[in-house]
Amino acid sequence: MTLSKFIATLAGVGLLRPAPGTWGSAVVLPCTLLGPLWCLGLAALLTLVGLWAVARLPERAEDPGWVVVDEGAGQLLALAALAPGAGWPWVLAAFGLFRLFDVLKPGPVGWADQQKGAVGVMLDDVVAGAMAAGVLGMLRGAM
Repeated sequence: MTLSKFIATLAGVGLLRPAPGTWGSAVVLPCTLLGPLWCLGLAALLTLVGLWAVARLPERAEDPGWVVVDEGAGQLLALAALAPGAGWPWVLAAFGLFRLFDVLKPGPVGWADQQKGAVGVMLDDVVAGAMAAGVLGMLRGAM
């Protein structure tokens, strides 16, 4: 396996079936234990290395299902909105909201999904993660 495919699959997680995108999102959930700043930093790191890796894949013209580095980055962005030490109900809410926005592709997520190349592959999930983070922030503020 090439380095770009290793990164794009999050060390092979994208090859799991069924629902590789869900597995790609789930594998980063334990990062919540590191705290929101770590999640934000890891989201940025995965976004940058994901852009690099996806741009080097022969399949880069489309978004193959096994590319899940984008789900990892988006999910980490959603997790970054949680309070330090947030309980598992909040983590599950972050997971559910991110997956909902990623699958349904409302508004800006749908626009981002239509962009071409590595940016398009990565951007829709980053936008979905940002939207999930926004909703989580509003929920935290309301409580």
